[in-house]
Formats: sequence, C-alpha cells, structure tokens
Amino acid sequence: MSVRVRFAPSPTGYLHIGAARSALFNWLFAQKVGGKFLLRIEDTDLQRSTDESTRSIIEGLEWLGLDYDEEIVFQSDNAEKHRVAARQLVAEGKAYRDFTPKEARDDKSVKQGIVDRARAHAATGIDHRSNPFRDLAKADSDARAAAGEPFAIRLKVARAGASQFADIVYGEQERSFAEIEDLVLLRSDGHPLYNLSVVLDDIEMGITHVIRGQDHLTNTHKQILLYQAFGKDVPQFAHLPLILAPNKAKLSKRKHGEVVSLTTYRDRGFVPAAFRNFLALLGWSPPEGRELLSRDELIAEFSLESIGRANSIFNFHENDPRHWTDDKALWMNAEYIRTMPPTELLPMVKAELRAAKLWREEYDEDEREWFAQTVELIRQRFFTLKDFSSHGRAYFSEDFDFEEAAVHKNILKEPRLRELLPALADRLESAEPFTAARAESALRAFAEEAGVKAGLFINAARTMLTGQAVGPSMFEVFEIIGRERSVMRLRSQRPWNEFGN
Repeated sequence: MSVRVRFAPSPTGYLHIGAARSALFNWLFAQKVGGKFLLRIEDTDLQRSTDESTRSIIEGLEWLGLDYDEEIVFQSDNAEKHRVAARQLVAEGKAYRDFTPKEARDDKSVKQGIVDRARAHAATGIDHRSNPFRDLAKADSDARAAAGEPFAIRLKVARAGASQFADIVYGEQERSFAEIEDLVLLRSDGHPLYNLSVVLDDIEMGITHVIRGQDHLTNTHKQILLYQAFGKDVPQFAHLPLILAPNKAKLSKRKHGEVVSLTTYRDRGFVPAAFRNFLALLGWSPPEGRELLSRDELIAEFSLESIGRANSIFNFHENDPRHWTDDKALWMNAEYIRTMPPTELLPMVKAELRAAKLWREEYDEDEREWFAQTVELIRQRFFTLKDFSSHGRAYFSEDFDFEEAAVHKNILKEPRLRELLPALADRLESAEPFTAARAESALRAFAEEAGVKAGLFINAARTMLTGQAVGPSMFEVFEIIGRERSVMRLRSQRPWNEFGN
C-alpha cells in the first residue's frame, strides 16, 4: 500500500513555523518513500478562517519548496458527509443523541474541559458514562428527535478497557477509557467537531501515516475509537516534539508574534533552502550529525525513527535586533548565501534589489558580468538577502548612508584626510589599468610619500566608498566600484558635511 500523508492547517492566521516544520517532515517522509503529500485546509471555524490565511499557507509551502500532490481538500466541503456519518453511528448503536439542554452543557467540554472533567471523575470514582441519554431506548430517542428537540451526538465509549497504539516517535501509548468521556461528534446545531471531521477526512483521503505535533497525542486515543467505530484501518502515528520559546513556553502566534511566522523569514531575506534546512534540524538530526544538507540530502537522510523525543528550543531575543531570531538560523542562512551556486543566488539578489528600487536592467545586459562579480565579492559577509540592498547599497547606488562610528574612527579622527583623500583620488585617476593590483600599488606608493601607514588610507577609503568600517578587500572594492565612482567618492566632502569636524 502506497504511503499517503497530509498537512492539515487551520486558516486562522499566518503559517506558524511549528506547523511549517510539521509540513516539512510530512513532505520529507513522502519524498523518501515515494508516497503522496496532500494538503487539507481545516476551515470549519467559519468565524476565524480567512481566505488571506489560506493564501499565506499555500504561499508558505511554495516558498519552502514543499509541493503537494492532488487537489487541496477543504474540510468545510465535507461537513454534510460528517453529519451523515455521525447519524449512521447512532443508527448502529455506536453513538447516541444527548438531549441535555445546551445551557446545561459546558461548551469547554469539547476541548480541555473534557480531559479535566474526565480525569477528575476517574480520580473520584465518578462514572461519566452515567449520561441519562446514553441508554435511552431507540424509540424514545427517535421520537424526541422527530419532535424537534435539539440534541448533540456522542460516541459511546466502552466502560472498561484502554486505547493503545505504538507511536513511531514516542513508542507505546495507552490511555484508560475511564479518562475518555463519550466524545461529542456533532453539536446540537449540527456542527461536526474536530475529532470526527479529522478521522473521516483522513479515511476519505486514504491517509496511511499521521505526522503531527506531540500536543495531539491525547486526541489520537479518541480518534482511534472513531476508526474502530467506522470499521476502518487505523493509520500509523508519529508525533513530533514541540518547538519551545527560550523560556521553555510553547511557541505561540499570540505571545511571540512575527518571529514565529514563516512569512517573516521570507520577507526578511531568508533563502528558502536555508530555512528549510534549519527547520529540519528542529527535532531531527541526520545520522552523522551534519548540519548543512541540500534538498536531496535531507530526503535521503530523513526517517521518522530518527526524530528525537526532546522538545526543541527556538532561541530569539525580542528586544535585540541583532539576535531577533535564532542565531543558528542566521548562521545557516549566511552559509547558504556564501556558498550557493551563483545561478541560484543571482535571481534572489535581483528580486531583492528590484524590491528596493536598486535594480537596473543593464545588470541583465551589458553589466551582467559586473553584477555577478559584485555579488560574488560582497556576499561573503552577508547574513540575509536584505543585506544586498542595505549593507551592499553603495555598490548599486550613490544614495547610501555612512555608519557614524565608521566615519569617526576611519576619517574624522585624522584631520589631514580631508586633503589627503582628494590627493589619493588624483593618483587613482591616472592609474592604468584600473585594477585591484594597480589601485593597491598606487595607494601604497602615495601613503609612503605622505608619510602615513597604508592602513589609514585603506580604512578611510572603505568608509568613503561604502559607508562602512568593514567589507571585502579594499583593492577589489576599488576595481568593482570603478575608477569614476571611486575618485568621485574620495573627493566627496560628505563625512565632514554630515558629521562635522
């Protein structure tokens, strides 16, 4: 039987990195075994589900390179099928109508309240199978329903026994039926609840493996009861360790905001392959402990059995712009930018420069070679694609900013530079040919004549030409910036005019 897995997010906000990690693990497993990766949008929360969120989910998967098979399934389209299935269980005696007035039912019971109440009952010996409608005669139940009396539908959970399954990650799992209430399948308004809808959709989609967060472990026991009630094979389950914030709290859209949104990383200049690589290592590690893996290497190395049980910590510092996200994510992105083939990087840099209004069509035509050489020169120190339009701005525009600290350290500290830098410009203007080697010999010769160390001119020139204190080899910068722009910037009075001396 071929493997079929699914990613089933709710479209009630942006794509959370925890959900993206679940999608990635499902996709990797399907790719590894030649199975199908399916997408289901669980949009039954009509008040909170939005088309914008659905688009965000689809775009996020596309950005990560997680291509799904077959048509997208929208859970809301199947609501009537779910209602019919619940009624069928009533007809078969596996479920019952609960006519308890709505105000007497705690709506929280469909979520955590069920767990809390069931455990409290089990601890105190209360039999929560004592619902007065559980064993109501079929004729009486039919009559009350026919008379229009509202009712919910509940599954009849056996009084004795336990639910058991072997989780691929967490091993053998068992839960006493005494801790599981007769779960609600349909509300009195006919709305199907989560566990019913998930099971029926997974059955219809032919899902063989359910790979999802560890917080669903308790749901799994309930869902197994439903598979059995419908007489269907139970899929294999693999629950993933949680991703926690630095304080060990669960990552939350509400608490942690944009740092946990996948679109943040796309919009802040992450390379999709790098972020995919980073996500894969949250909870899983390849056999040899390598960290940088290509798409094909991730697929080849991945297995559900090698997923760890320990929760992952996603380190970020909310009030530190230098460490706004996990340092490992930034390091990994920098490694990709530094080492990826130019054929992959150049289109990304083009898109970034275009978005920043720095792109010139000549970079695709006459200056194609210059553009490629420039990117090759400056990419070594960059962490994100945004750096090409910020820290690399001076290579593509005359409208660039000076780092104030660099100006004070490299230029204003030595008053003579106001006259010496234009004189250096005169020397470079006549250098032939204008290459890195020729620029270096001209600069060193002039430094010796002026009686200063060459480092003074090198550091000052870097700040004059790029606005910064650090960067690539200054002589290569001269060659890339070119004679005309280099000379013009060395003669500029901007540092003195803007920062004074």
